[in-house]
Amino acid sequence: METKTPAPKRLAIIASKGTLDMAYPPLILATSAVAMDMEVAIFFTFYGLDILKKKKTNSLKVAPLANPAMPMPVPNILGAIPGMTAIATMMMKRMMGKQKMPTIAQMLDMAQKGGVRLIGCTTTMGVMGVKKEDLIEGVELAGAATFLEYAADADVSLFI
Repeated sequence: METKTPAPKRLAIIASKGTLDMAYPPLILATSAVAMDMEVAIFFTFYGLDILKKKKTNSLKVAPLANPAMPMPVPNILGAIPGMTAIATMMMKRMMGKQKMPTIAQMLDMAQKGGVRLIGCTTTMGVMGVKKEDLIEGVELAGAATFLEYAADADVSLFI
């Protein structure tokens, strides 16, 4: 009697936000899952698509306004002051650097090398005027139906 090899576990992630602090979670989860021999796909939709843009990947920002979890030793209201986004972004990059965290570009590269499917939402691209050439190399372009087909067989599905 033949024993069947079980299918690998599958992780489906939707990345819907394109700020520096929201780019790390899907990429950390994806690269961790791949290291655990899971299949992984991340569907980048709406502002999450910014994570895949060549011109934005290295310049994602952190908005301190309406971000009460920001580890800044100042009241949240100060986030409205001009220049605070640049300061908050610099602080986060410094924190990540001190912990030897890879940059977003490095995380994307690690994800791709590990076999993570990076899927750019074609509907979002049309709505926001994003072209394939605006995105980093290796991004798969697909609509919601393609991702849902993948996610239907996922063991874990996350919306970030």
